[in-house]
Amino acid sequence: MAIITISRGSYSRGKEVAEALAQKLDYECVSRDILLETCEEFSIPEIRLVKALHDAPSILDRFNHGKERYISYFRSAFLNHMSKDNIVYHGLSGHFFLQDTAHAFKVRIISDMKSRIKEEMKRENCSAEEAQYVLKKDDEERRKWGLQLYGKDTWNCSLYDMVLNIDTMTVKDAVDVLYGVIEKGRFDATPESIEQLKKKTLLANIHSKIVNHAPKATVNIQDNVVTIGNLDGRLKNSKEQRRKTTEQLIKTYGLKEVVFAQPVKPRGNHINTFYNILD
Repeated sequence: MAIITISRGSYSRGKEVAEALAQKLDYECVSRDILLETCEEFSIPEIRLVKALHDAPSILDRFNHGKERYISYFRSAFLNHMSKDNIVYHGLSGHFFLQDTAHAFKVRIISDMKSRIKEEMKRENCSAEEAQYVLKKDDEERRKWGLQLYGKDTWNCSLYDMVLNIDTMTVKDAVDVLYGVIEKGRFDATPESIEQLKKKTLLANIHSKIVNHAPKATVNIQDNVVTIGNLDGRLKNSKEQRRKTTEQLIKTYGLKEVVFAQPVKPRGNHINTFYNILD
């Protein structure tokens, strides 16, 4: 049992590699678009905007805490899906959320610009100049996506366990290489790695339930007791919201207790400057 994430640029044949590898391993093949559609808590109009890769970071800034909400919902949906194991995922973000997951094999597929331009020209029936412009813009925006949303550069090779240049091999060659690594068992799930991923997923799910009330909050769990820190929003100053949140989390996840790291800080009282004016 393993999880394989494949990060790739446009027209670098990463999608082909992912689909062929999943078929050979008899794994489920999952893309970023499918996961976005599972983020039901994120309103439909916003999901459609987020799907527009090039505009997403700037568009999210227009919504109140849009970045925090997007990351929280996506992380929850992503990790819930990855917890099933035996998955090949291709798209953005996967390697960010699985950096410390031992049974996640993180792969980057690259291709030189000339090859990508030819592929773009063939698929889009455009000139070499147009293809190059689109690809460069796409690369820049994908890199910006990672930096703005996650603070990490998708071009940083240290994020991956393996980087394959598809120009020096066929899709079949790449699949055979990756298949061979998986067959050796280096990325087989262990009880410890499965438990670690379950914990990570639970924390992500809990955060997705509170992000609307406290976008900047942090969540930790120990001995089935959840501690919510860095409180802001309604969880910072509303006892009633804390009560509702506690009830919801305990009921949904069977928690022993929910602890808030900071005491309630009531909103400052507003002085009515007209209070002492007589009629």
